[in-house]
Amino acid sequence: MESVWDYPRPPRLEPCEKAVEVFLGGERIASSDRALRVLETSHPPVIYIPAQDFVDGALSPSAARPTFCEFKGVAEYFDVGGGGRTEKAAAWHYPEPVRAFEDLRGHVAVYPGRMERCTLGGEEVQAQEGDFYGGWITSDIEGPFKGGPGTRGW
Repeated sequence: MESVWDYPRPPRLEPCEKAVEVFLGGERIASSDRALRVLETSHPPVIYIPAQDFVDGALSPSAARPTFCEFKGVAEYFDVGGGGRTEKAAAWHYPEPVRAFEDLRGHVAVYPGRMERCTLGGEEVQAQEGDFYGGWITSDIEGPFKGGPGTRGW
């Protein structure tokens, strides 16, 4: 069992040892055994999938404004599509990540709560609460997790 309270701040980047799948509109739009995960105190892991492990056409540039992460740099967003369904600004990436997170270049994270379902090692994940965070909660991760009501100041 991993506790998110044992994760570091600033966050740590490491290989994800479990296979990742993302489904939208009844279609599998991403599948990877080369994903990375970012671990940060109080957050479930955020999974970053190589862009080339998404099916063609699943990601398109979003009109959403970029955001800034003090640890990783400027994030840009993608609209995500599959099976005739489109979720606006439901994925993000760091085209020019800071040096410590250089390995995120070419990787994309999705909000699991905006997808039909996401799996990690075959287990369907639960989405981190809140409209800003993109953590993937599995049975081997324990909180409490930042993101729910009353946790913004953590």
